[in-house]
Amino acid sequence: MIRKTKAQRLTRFPMASGGLVRLACGYAAKEGLEVGPLLRKAGLASQHVENSTFPLNVKSQISFLNLVAAAAGNTLLGFHLAQNFDLRGIGMLYYVMASSKTLGDALQRAARYSRIVNEGMHLRYRESKRLTITFEYVDVARHQDRHQIEFFMVTLVRLVRQLSGASVVPDRISVTHHRDGFDVPFRKFFGCDVAFGSRRDEIALPLTIRLMPLASADSYLNALLIAQCEQAYAHRVRPAALRASIENEIVPLLPHGHAQAPEIARRLGMSQRTLARRLAAEGLSFTAILDALKSDLAKHYLSEADLPITTIAWLLGYQEVSAFTHAYKRWTGTTPKQARIRDVRQNVNP
Repeated sequence: MIRKTKAQRLTRFPMASGGLVRLACGYAAKEGLEVGPLLRKAGLASQHVENSTFPLNVKSQISFLNLVAAAAGNTLLGFHLAQNFDLRGIGMLYYVMASSKTLGDALQRAARYSRIVNEGMHLRYRESKRLTITFEYVDVARHQDRHQIEFFMVTLVRLVRQLSGASVVPDRISVTHHRDGFDVPFRKFFGCDVAFGSRRDEIALPLTIRLMPLASADSYLNALLIAQCEQAYAHRVRPAALRASIENEIVPLLPHGHAQAPEIARRLGMSQRTLARRLAAEGLSFTAILDALKSDLAKHYLSEADLPITTIAWLLGYQEVSAFTHAYKRWTGTTPKQARIRDVRQNVNP
């Protein structure tokens, strides 16, 4: 077997186990969609569906979910996919959680080993007034995703309820992307309000749940699985790509006008001069990244029919729709209104 060098491991794309893609393929087939063209458009092959041990690029997974959702007209694809699948399909991560002594232990295991399932996702576990799980994207641009993150959040709450045997209701759900008019299904499942357009992807749970004992606890099995997880985890920890980190810091700050280089540098734990030097070494600049990101976000937001153009302008940091229109025309040669009309026509007549 050929071993990859450390440099090769650090430069490859973040990978995922592919279980979510396989769920989406099953859904697409039931909807009568041609799965092959969608896979190819996302940069995936049939091996990713047929072989459960064949990992795939996280970015391709996000792209495929977006394509299936658009083709099926299912705006809540990730939310729906997470509702009924067998949680044991998560694999080793499920069993190391289920064999833990308490629910708090299980969630700490989930936070540490989540990247075994998806290298592009890091969970942070914190205890204060509440038990909080924060979802952080690593080497992957958060703004391109809706369905994967909603799948993960629903799945985590399902795990909490199934492992504890209790109908645990979160204190708060925060999601960084925006949705208008979809509060009811989320509130019905989670049992609490969901704050879209927040600064973090986060689930806050009652602190008392950390002491809940698990009926499936097995200390011997848990110790064995932790050893295996530690070995797998060691091969997945690597430095985050600078551009993706910058983009993920910029997006929640745009509407508030705080997406400036000094603030982004501070949030990344470096000086503005260091940030500029590291970007220059990669042939990049903060201004170029900001402008390209706004262009990508604008196209993404315009594809979401539930977002008014006035809201999109605000999300991108423009105080006036006219300023957004001018910028969008510079990026694409057309106006936001014309782009949305074209998208609607393409969806009606694919």
